[in-house]
Amino acid sequence: MSASIEPGTVKRALSAHAAVGLLAGAILYILCLTGTIAVFYVEMQRLEQPNAPEMAEIAPEAVQRGVEAVLAREAQEGLAPTTHLYVHIPVEELPRATVTTDTQAFHLDREGRIAMPEMIEWNDFLVHLHYTLNLPSLVGITIVGIFGVMMLALSLSGVIAHPRIFRDAFRLRARNNAGVGLTDWHNRLSVWTLPFGIAIALTGALIGLATVTAYGLAESAYGGDVEAVYAPVFGEEGPPDPAPAAAPDVAAALQYMAREYPDVRLTYAVVHDPLTAGQHVQMIGDHQRRLIFGEYYAFDSEGAFQGTTGMADGALGQQAAASTYKLHFGNFGGVWVKIAYVALGAALTAICATGSYIWLGKRRRRGIEEPRLRAAWTGVIVGTPVALVATAAARAIIGNEAPFAAIFWIGLAAWIGGSIALAGRRREGAPETAA
Repeated sequence: MSASIEPGTVKRALSAHAAVGLLAGAILYILCLTGTIAVFYVEMQRLEQPNAPEMAEIAPEAVQRGVEAVLAREAQEGLAPTTHLYVHIPVEELPRATVTTDTQAFHLDREGRIAMPEMIEWNDFLVHLHYTLNLPSLVGITIVGIFGVMMLALSLSGVIAHPRIFRDAFRLRARNNAGVGLTDWHNRLSVWTLPFGIAIALTGALIGLATVTAYGLAESAYGGDVEAVYAPVFGEEGPPDPAPAAAPDVAAALQYMAREYPDVRLTYAVVHDPLTAGQHVQMIGDHQRRLIFGEYYAFDSEGAFQGTTGMADGALGQQAAASTYKLHFGNFGGVWVKIAYVALGAALTAICATGSYIWLGKRRRRGIEEPRLRAAWTGVIVGTPVALVATAAARAIIGNEAPFAAIFWIGLAAWIGGSIALAGRRREGAPETAA
């Protein structure tokens, strides 16, 4: 006796299957849109907090005063000792000196005095939305990495599925005959952005899956020691020693870099385990005309040079790993590269949007009418930028303390829900056609 499935059950299963496909497309759309906006993350920081002190450079002694002032302030406030302290060195794109700990961040003035807290929560929200979908870090960045793999597969399979895609690279049929015009634009944009799309998808997948891969390797081969996995690429942390100690000599390390590596543009000074006997200092230096995010220059707590990690001249795999970040975010080559990234990112966003419309159109032509799914997709396409604008408005009205993630996700869900409800009312109010 063969089991049979009710037609209604099959129809509901197909609708659920389609909804899952749209959910995946929606996440790709959100990632592409937020990534395109985040290209100008540095510039938007200056817009979000325009009154922060700015300077072309800061003296090593001023940096030292700033480090000591922030550490003293945290001790006075009774905060838990920070494990890492970062000093952003003023550069052309972001001419600000900022000290960041595990719990807070402060802008410094030219003399190294604490000027004001850093208040760029909206920008941080946007970056976290792109990096982790505002989920817990490990879970979110892994999901985003998986979608990077999915985007890479879509790019490559799209070329294979359309053997004439390159020959028809500039062929556009203006009339939207049963979705032909939309399909042409989708295919043309896919061809024109193919190298960019592959680069973004590949680097996004590498960045997103690196963390979970490191945890897996640590459990299987390093006894759970994640730092041991990262050590061959990013260098070793060194043995911890929690005994109290005076603040490290960051100024001496900065002076050494200015004297011995004058062509290296410093971007960050990093203090590991500050105010402990195991503390040490790293300088991150940007190498011009290179894709690496920077080389690590190691110093002990007295400012004595210990060596480099090898990002600039180490193994090819190490250099490649250090090059994924600039290639993914477009922060190399100046403003014109950023403008190109925004234009190409907007094209990728349009590809994500039109792809699902084309798919829904094909289902409609096969007699599968799904107005609620189409409305849900339109809700995603329109609701995502609307929700982002709502978070920006909240930043202007409420301030830095606004719950940006809640505003975005609740606003987007409400917009999608409203679109579905409106589509349902229209369908119920539509006149029945005669048989």
